[in-house]
Amino acid sequence: MNSEKDEPQKAVNSQLSTVNSFLTHLESERRLSPHTVSNYQRDLKEASRVLGQQDWAAVTVHDIRSLVATLHRQGKGGKTIARLLSTLRTFYRYLMREGIARDNPVVDVRAPRSGKRLPKALDADQVTQLLDAGVDKGDPLSLRDQAIMELFYACGLRLAELLSLNVDSIDMTAAQLLVTGKGNKTRQLPMGKPAVTALKRWLKARPLFVKDSSEKAIFLSKNGKRLSSSSVQQRLKRHALERGLDDHLHPHKLRHSFATHLLESSGDLRAVQELLGHADLATTQVYTHLDFQHLAQVYDGAHPRAQRRKDDDESS
Repeated sequence: MNSEKDEPQKAVNSQLSTVNSFLTHLESERRLSPHTVSNYQRDLKEASRVLGQQDWAAVTVHDIRSLVATLHRQGKGGKTIARLLSTLRTFYRYLMREGIARDNPVVDVRAPRSGKRLPKALDADQVTQLLDAGVDKGDPLSLRDQAIMELFYACGLRLAELLSLNVDSIDMTAAQLLVTGKGNKTRQLPMGKPAVTALKRWLKARPLFVKDSSEKAIFLSKNGKRLSSSSVQQRLKRHALERGLDDHLHPHKLRHSFATHLLESSGDLRAVQELLGHADLATTQVYTHLDFQHLAQVYDGAHPRAQRRKDDDESS
């Protein structure tokens, strides 16, 4: 009877002995740093916790896939799981070399993809703070920068799309903009009244910057050349700081804000896809997560039962 009770402990001891031999191999033969060896040890300990008390040589590809699924359900990210699988692949190569395992059950197992980082967006008040603060500034550079910021937010433009705009890209009568996006694909975009007004004011000042009459770019630098991407990024950052926005403002944040606010108001994912110039709807769907976050905040703040639940949590 005692020998049967000792079996689980023997299995644990055997697992630990095998792992310790592997770690010694990493230190002495492969000359890996103590930090790297510690990472291997941590990953193997985590794998052992999930796999349970079984011989490493008995682990199958189905066990490894079950391990991945369990870690994913527990909230582990794709990168974390991928690193653990990499550790196990190396471990099993060692076991095969030592004749402990006959094959490597990790070879064809891949980690789930990491979720895309949700783009950050300005809220409506921050957009107002940014755009309305510069309306009355009449110097030519401010007029140019105001038109740039209005277009980014009004049309959801990429930086390269804005820089490629020419004078003949604008139809002021129809309040439309012809944009050339990725893959040289063009799309027609509507402009709101603030963007049209800002553009008109800039176009009146634009001749002050013209050095060569053949230059067709809408937005020019002081030397009369088409404005560069670094100049736009620097000017956006400067205006954001001047207008009390602490976060780093870049062109894509205004594009994200455009998409987020439009989806919150309309719920029309297809329309947002067309306006952004996304070839694949899946690219646009990242904004549905942002929209859900907004809806969840509204729900928690307004729904009576949600409010009661929140109060109960705080009192418990």
